[in-house]
Amino acid sequence: MACCAMSSTGTRPELSTGSGLSGAALHWRALEGLYASAPVNALFKSSLEVLGEGHARIQFEIDPGLFHAAGAAHGTVFFKMLDDAAFYAANTMITDRFLLTSAFNLHLTKPLRGGTAIAEGRWISGRRRVLVAESRLIDADGEEAARGTGTFVRSRIALSSLPGYASAAVPR
Repeated sequence: MACCAMSSTGTRPELSTGSGLSGAALHWRALEGLYASAPVNALFKSSLEVLGEGHARIQFEIDPGLFHAAGAAHGTVFFKMLDDAAFYAANTMITDRFLLTSAFNLHLTKPLRGGTAIAEGRWISGRRRVLVAESRLIDADGEEAARGTGTFVRSRIALSSLPGYASAAVPR
């Protein structure tokens, strides 16, 4: 499918020799577990893939249940997927705390009328208190439908305290 053939500079981390996943790979798989465990994500046919440091991708399905009255995906779908892709790209850079979105700018350029779409996020700057990441949304035809930029701040919530993160972070 054209949407899924986006170029990627990120490389999914491989298993390290002997003892399972490396530290970064373990964190990234735990972030994927955190995404999967969020109750809101039961409303969407979607999956997160962390591709590497500062790079996350969400693949999701646009179906008529997400449409507004004029027959295309509601803006809340654009926001959610772009915010999540940027958020997870930024949270690859922080291993101890859950980030919170403090601001997000959204530019919608094309309606989504169905099929598989991709929201791809990339970390831009910051590693301490404030992080900036951008994301873009690609439709089933491989065309950009929206773009966003987010500012994220460290919360007081330890990632290790979140069940979806903690259960995925436990080596098997």
